Amino acid sequence: MKFDLSGKKAVVTGGSSGIGKAIVEALSEQGAKIFIIDLNENTDHSKAGITTIITDITQTDKLNEAVNTLPDSIDILVNNAGVGFVGNIEKTEEEDFDRLYRVNIKGVFNCVKALLPRMKKKGGVIINMASIVSHVAVKNRLAYTMTKGAVLAMTNAIAKDYISDKIRCNSVSPARVHTPFVDDYLEKNYPGKEKEMFDNLSQTQPIGRMGKPKEVAHLVLYLCSDEASFITGSDFPIDGGFIKLNGN
Repeated sequence: MKFDLSGKKAVVTGGSSGIGKAIVEALSEQGAKIFIIDLNENTDHSKAGITTIITDITQTDKLNEAVNTLPDSIDILVNNAGVGFVGNIEKTEEEDFDRLYRVNIKGVFNCVKALLPRMKKKGGVIINMASIVSHVAVKNRLAYTMTKGAVLAMTNAIAKDYISDKIRCNSVSPARVHTPFVDDYLEKNYPGKEKEMFDNLSQTQPIGRMGKPKEVAHLVLYLCSDEASFITGSDFPIDGGFIKLNGN
């Protein structure tokens, strides 16, 4: 079976909804034993035999305590948890900046640091969720851009530092993906014009639509599998042509 993860133990942060939920399902279907780290639990996952650990990745002590409940060795870590913010530098307050830093940068740092001892025993795979804004400017995304640029740079550093421990580290850079977050954002900010704005946002990808969570999940699955064993220190845009084709 291609992309077989049987016997692998995987940790997915933010795995209870959206892209994270799709990643959990894709890895689980290929045989991985999944441990979700999230602030909330998806009851569907508990029925599927997937373990959810409720904790805050921005709180080092709480995270380290939670990690102590995991198996002695972990094969896969997917740092998917993240938050967004819309605004240029003038509309970004210090507390907004700090919140994105804590989740999107410090959260990734904390999880990698906490799980490395369990991954160094046998080697493994780390996947970090970056973004198209790690590569190109998007209007009114100052704080989010800053954090995802840091995730991309952190990915390269981790890949370099732990290649001798047989740990591969790569990142994935999605463009807009249709998740409940998008629907909630449109309902809150454009009441009565949700469909019009959804169509407008869809058209910003040259391919003419938003991505689907399962499409991102399938890319992550490949990168976690032995079929990708020659890949490390790389970023993989999944963006409907956004980075290369916009403006042409």
